[in-house]
Amino acid sequence: MSERTYAGIPGNYAGRDTSNIVLYPVPYDATSTWGKGADEGPEAFLVASENMELYDIESDTEVYKRGVFLENAPDCNISPDEMVKMVKEKALEVFKSGKLFSMIGGEHSISIGAIMAAKEKFEKISVLQLDAHSDLRPEYLGSEYNHACAMHWASKNTNLVQVGIRSMDVVEKPFVNHNNLFLASEIAEQDNWQQSVIDKLGETVYLSIDLDYFDPSIMPSTGTPEPGGLTWYPTLDLLQKLAKQKKIIGFDIVELAPNPASTASDFLAAKLYYKILTYIFEN
Repeated sequence: MSERTYAGIPGNYAGRDTSNIVLYPVPYDATSTWGKGADEGPEAFLVASENMELYDIESDTEVYKRGVFLENAPDCNISPDEMVKMVKEKALEVFKSGKLFSMIGGEHSISIGAIMAAKEKFEKISVLQLDAHSDLRPEYLGSEYNHACAMHWASKNTNLVQVGIRSMDVVEKPFVNHNNLFLASEIAEQDNWQQSVIDKLGETVYLSIDLDYFDPSIMPSTGTPEPGGLTWYPTLDLLQKLAKQKKIIGFDIVELAPNPASTASDFLAAKLYYKILTYIFEN
């Protein structure tokens, strides 16, 4: 039996040494507190990717030919502390190799280790968070590595820019940088908000996308859906502008909690990943 590749691409585009992109699936869901199922997200994403057209109409390209190496999913029966260390080590390995690091979750706590690695390797790093929730709690349920704390470390150690936010706890208020906060309710009424976001970022960017950033009408399969989210094309506009103007050194897509009765959310995640790759390698 041949080894599984991302999106079923031919093996000559999927080698560890020859690929420009590393995809790390992390089916971790130990700290989520309401809707479970994010541990099934990576597999649903991979299945959707295997059934997705790989020709991109917009760019007239097939970005998979840049090479995408699919890492084996790790054993995720570990503590949050161990998980953060594990992801950090893998991300740092990829950053040092000069390849593009990408990760599919899993819950949002998996982003912490990747951001730590980005900071260690690149030092001056901006983090662009697309999310419904601010995720700025210093700790939650006894752990600083809870999904509700996913961006606290980034807020203290990087230039964090938050987009799409529409839910937070009062304990998070002291950690909000209002100059870098783009509430969903505000940008919904603005034109060219995408450029305003990009202007807040430095040259080197790590991108973290919690799928509940999107409105539940187009992305219902996530653990904590919030009404009033963003839609597809304005988001693609942001991502395309980002890739043209900044250097994206890594990114993750998290919190896909698939629903067997509807695969639409799985395909959105798969397409979103492929569009990000396309925008990065167009530039």
